[in-house]
Amino acid sequence: MSMKKTLISVLFVISAIPVIGRQELSAVPCQEVPHLIQQFAADRRAINRFYVVAMSPERRARLVALYNDYLKSLAQLDFDALNQECKVDYILFQRNLNEYLRFAQKEEDEFTKVSTWFPFADSVYAMEKTRRRGASVDAKRVALYWNNLTKEVKQLSSQLVESDARFTTGEILTAKQAIAGFRTALTNVYEFYNGYDPSFTWWAERPFKQLDSMFNRFSVQFESKLPPPDSNGIVSREPVGRDELVKLFTYEMIPYTPEEIYEIAEKEMAWCDQELIKASRELGFGDDWKKANEYVKDQYVDPGKQPEAILRLYNESIDFLKAHDLITIPPLAEETWGMIMMTPDRQRYTAFFTGGWEISISYPTNTMDIDQRLMSMRGNNPHFSRATVHHELIPGHNLQYFMRDRYRTYRAEFSTPFWMEGWALYWELLLWDLKFPQTPEDKIGMLFWRRHRCARIIFSLNFHLGKWTPQQCIDYLVDHVGHERANAESEIRGPLSAGTRGAPLYQIAYLLGGIQMMHMKNELVDSGQLNYRDFHDRIIKLNAMPMEMIRAILTDQPLAKEFRTNWRFYDE
Repeated sequence: MSMKKTLISVLFVISAIPVIGRQELSAVPCQEVPHLIQQFAADRRAINRFYVVAMSPERRARLVALYNDYLKSLAQLDFDALNQECKVDYILFQRNLNEYLRFAQKEEDEFTKVSTWFPFADSVYAMEKTRRRGASVDAKRVALYWNNLTKEVKQLSSQLVESDARFTTGEILTAKQAIAGFRTALTNVYEFYNGYDPSFTWWAERPFKQLDSMFNRFSVQFESKLPPPDSNGIVSREPVGRDELVKLFTYEMIPYTPEEIYEIAEKEMAWCDQELIKASRELGFGDDWKKANEYVKDQYVDPGKQPEAILRLYNESIDFLKAHDLITIPPLAEETWGMIMMTPDRQRYTAFFTGGWEISISYPTNTMDIDQRLMSMRGNNPHFSRATVHHELIPGHNLQYFMRDRYRTYRAEFSTPFWMEGWALYWELLLWDLKFPQTPEDKIGMLFWRRHRCARIIFSLNFHLGKWTPQQCIDYLVDHVGHERANAESEIRGPLSAGTRGAPLYQIAYLLGGIQMMHMKNELVDSGQLNYRDFHDRIIKLNAMPMEMIRAILTDQPLAKEFRTNWRFYDE
């Protein structure tokens, strides 16, 4: 074949590549840092697959070594030679690795506080370690060890019952995690040899089952040391305290103190209250917004009709987005979002529908009593839902899921609720400004959710600063936001119950992330530098990261290797 024909063939093949494929390839800003991040994610998955025992020193030490290795690899890159996006990736990856080290140290410190209850830990870990490479075992010796360990754990368990030792909620949860790790280690040993080594099965089967049962009893007795549930059935988690809040805000690149953020929430709530009074007056209820709120809640649809109402609201929001040319909506995303119905059990923790690849519809079933049914129906009336269908589907979470699987996928490492929830909440703020709510009922519905986002900041900070109990948080949602009580309980039961140790900033991230997005919109769209479509398309293709770093990319902010958050984004 001639050179000319070969060139023509190559050009033909290239031209046949779908446009979206070429866009995805060109979306990678550079290679050095993304490659490191992808390698790190794969290495960490490998370590977590191999070292499966929770809380084991071996697993923790191996992860710490991994974090330090990648910090060294990152330091070898020439930061100044990187383009803007890769500088951002460098800063965020370095930040993440240091945070992982901090949490590894916290885990070690927490385990140390309860380790006196587990004097046998090293021998259990050692047994699991030799199992991994198939070492031969002395079945009789294993059986005798397990039999003696059962007696030891039984004695410790009795001491725990009789002891007046006081544990924090965090210490109890750490102990339960450690016991779960011991059970995992011993189960791995048992299942590896049982049935394959006849002598092992004869000697070890019953001692293993007795030991596993005793560990389960030990765990239950630790759990019994938790404080009793309140009248709502909530066993409260421990507040993280101001120092930890400051560290978490710094990690999320929020350069405000907890007190300043609280003040922002109060100012936003005051604005919402003024708008709510206006809508209440439009409905003829004067300044009695609670009566107006109750009137709107009673506009719920009949049983079986909620999916139809959701579809109608979805179509209205999609039509609005297209009419105002706000964002590019890929046809496949519009085609493939789904619906499911939320189970009654899940509704105890999530009173309102949630989203992602599909929208999970919260509505009562025949298994709920009448009061529960009415509270669910009233809390999910169409006017309240008008603010949340587009939050959960398009352009909110569904579109985020769709795009994050297609652009800069390695940035899953930087996932943050300030991007995930902030982006979806921003659309609630923007559509309000663009007059999406037409009637006073719709305005009250959207304001209900906007006030709820303010309330989430207020109750989260009050709780984690040790000022409010879960009951006070529930009362605030009922009295000041207008929640049905059962729905308020479900809102608090999830984030503030014992066992939910992570993400104390998650509830705070909605409104703050949305405000950050609005600031960028004011800066770039209102000034005429970008139109709405380009602004939104660029942000969603950057994938997940703190909003300050998105702004740094869009505005080409100067970046230093040892970056410190400094963007004061709140405009009253």
